[in-house]
Amino acid sequence: MKPSITLACILLTTALTAQECDIVAEGVVPQKAGTGFAFTEGPAIAKDGSVYFTDQPNDRIYHWDEQQGITLWLEGTERSNGLYFNHEEKLVACADAQNRIILLESREERKVLLEGFEGKHLNGPNDLWIAPNGDIYFTDAYYHRHYWPEGQLEEQVVRGVYLLRPNGKVIRVINDYKQPNGIIGTPDGKNLYVSDIEDRKIWRYEILPDGTLTGKTYFAPHGSDGMTIDNRGNIYLTMGKVWVYSPEGELISEIEVPESPSNLCFGGEERDILFITARTSVYTLKMKTRGVQ
Repeated sequence: MKPSITLACILLTTALTAQECDIVAEGVVPQKAGTGFAFTEGPAIAKDGSVYFTDQPNDRIYHWDEQQGITLWLEGTERSNGLYFNHEEKLVACADAQNRIILLESREERKVLLEGFEGKHLNGPNDLWIAPNGDIYFTDAYYHRHYWPEGQLEEQVVRGVYLLRPNGKVIRVINDYKQPNGIIGTPDGKNLYVSDIEDRKIWRYEILPDGTLTGKTYFAPHGSDGMTIDNRGNIYLTMGKVWVYSPEGELISEIEVPESPSNLCFGGEERDILFITARTSVYTLKMKTRGVQ
């Protein structure tokens, strides 16, 4: 039996206070909610608190809720990775089978929102966040896929971060990363956190009224495959384990997961369940904090 995460967090270092570590419900550890997947990714919370996530190699999207557990929602997703619900409660997906951003109108209908940039296809959209005004920020990493057409190479010279506006305009807002990956913004739409996973760094930016970014500030080490944020402004990272940083960039907790986590979000009717995708399985963890996405 493992000790509670709260106790384990306090024991990790005397530099962390009990209050700082008090984010996980007392006496709990991550619980396996489902297994047998190839590689889980892209958890996104729906309005009712349920979570949708991808099993990317198997080209599927699954649905989880507290009562029904996990059910298959869609097969044939264009190898969707990162997911996020827009203001109409429809899923937007980073679909890297054809290197594009798509809108899943329903299980039967989809719409292509973006196929390329400056006349060339994207390298492989990975993760995304949708701002309160509808702006879509997404990372365009490059991980060569065996299912891509023969001879398809990296076409964008920059592995960048892009802004796709509701009017269809797209601009590259970050162009100096080795490999962008996880991304999350604050619920007021004022700040954006982005992972350069290959450089093992998290950066924070201010979002200007036109959607562009300024004030690049180093926030945390590790890099991160996915990220989420809670109602205290804490940022959750995934790199070997779940790392939790305060808004000031102080490490406040380390959460061990049986499998290396890939991504995470808050779910449940009360938004107090941390839903973690982790390779072949997904896990849930009862929290004292709540999600704000």
